[in-house]
Amino acid sequence: MATFLTGVTGFLGSYVAAALLRAGETLHVLLRADGDADVERRLWRALQLHFDAREFRERRDRIHAFRGDLTAPGLGLAPADVDRITRTADSFIHCAASLRRTSERACLNVNLRGTLAVLRLAQATRDRGGLRRFSHVSTVSVAGERHNETVHEDTAIDWERRDYDAYARTKKFAELLVRELLDDVPITIFRPSIVLGDSRRPETTQFDMARAFSFLASLPVLPLRAAGRIDIVPVNWVAEAVVRLHRAERPRHETYHLSAGTTSPTYAALTAVLADAFGRRRPTFLPLLERPFGGAARLVGSLGRGPIPRGAKLLDVFFPYLVYDTVFDHTRAVEELGSAPASFPDYCVELLRFVRANGFRYPYVDEPPTAAATDTAARTPPTRVAP
Repeated sequence: MATFLTGVTGFLGSYVAAALLRAGETLHVLLRADGDADVERRLWRALQLHFDAREFRERRDRIHAFRGDLTAPGLGLAPADVDRITRTADSFIHCAASLRRTSERACLNVNLRGTLAVLRLAQATRDRGGLRRFSHVSTVSVAGERHNETVHEDTAIDWERRDYDAYARTKKFAELLVRELLDDVPITIFRPSIVLGDSRRPETTQFDMARAFSFLASLPVLPLRAAGRIDIVPVNWVAEAVVRLHRAERPRHETYHLSAGTTSPTYAALTAVLADAFGRRRPTFLPLLERPFGGAARLVGSLGRGPIPRGAKLLDVFFPYLVYDTVFDHTRAVEELGSAPASFPDYCVELLRFVRANGFRYPYVDEPPTAAATDTAARTPPTRVAP
């Protein structure tokens, strides 16, 4: 049997796929591609952060790629593909989402229409052969506007509370769809907080958040409270939690916050680490500048396409999540996994060095490895990307 996975080409989705493959799972993945060659290129591009050429080829036979589109009717799948998936899949992990927080249309099409289509496929799988579990990757943003709070899983969603943006709003409704349409199937809802970097290594393929973080780290004055907390969690811990709890026979809970929790660092602690590492003065905190700073970020972001305008534009999008000083209790996940996520200050310096040194690009090898290439790779010491 196989796990049907969406979002394999995304940052978190690639980590989930790699962890499932290492655990011996067979994957059905939904992939938007122009042909067989494009399928191979996209899979290799998604997974080369996790596997060298030989490892990728060894696992490739356990990845069944189905060409489709999350926003197309019926996911754009051919009837034969639907037949195969519903016969051979016994669980689903829905990771794919639109993170375009300012685009109502993109969030509606992907996060709602796309989720509904995945749920319809899961229902057909359930009706045909049984569905062991449906896992849905949501977000702590479903909690809506919060200030100076610690939020727990069962009280996070308040339908009377205002949402920050289209992303949060559509993800909240997607959770409702999952619960309503699969009420007779074991489901697990995962809510990551801000996912940024890998605590084990500096290499990353995630650059929007990293660019916003880099821009913020370069400012001498911050419109934040020094004692304000930011809930950032490493992707490797989030992926481990998703895979382990998805594969568990009986997780203790239905919903899990995958977050830094009450150990979230303060801005004072985080900026002190960065200042000491890069030989800079520690920034001045002026929370009264919060509103004018938001306007300034929008203005700078409209000035062009260079690194500073791009960083400012991204910071404007994420800014509400930086000032609400809210953390999301992760006791459930920590107790069940037996481990807590690494603290962002412990690995943020090497992450920042890597993304800056590489110009906010990952040095992809675009051509997928052939059998001959993997034989050569086995005789050639691997080259590690320098941080």
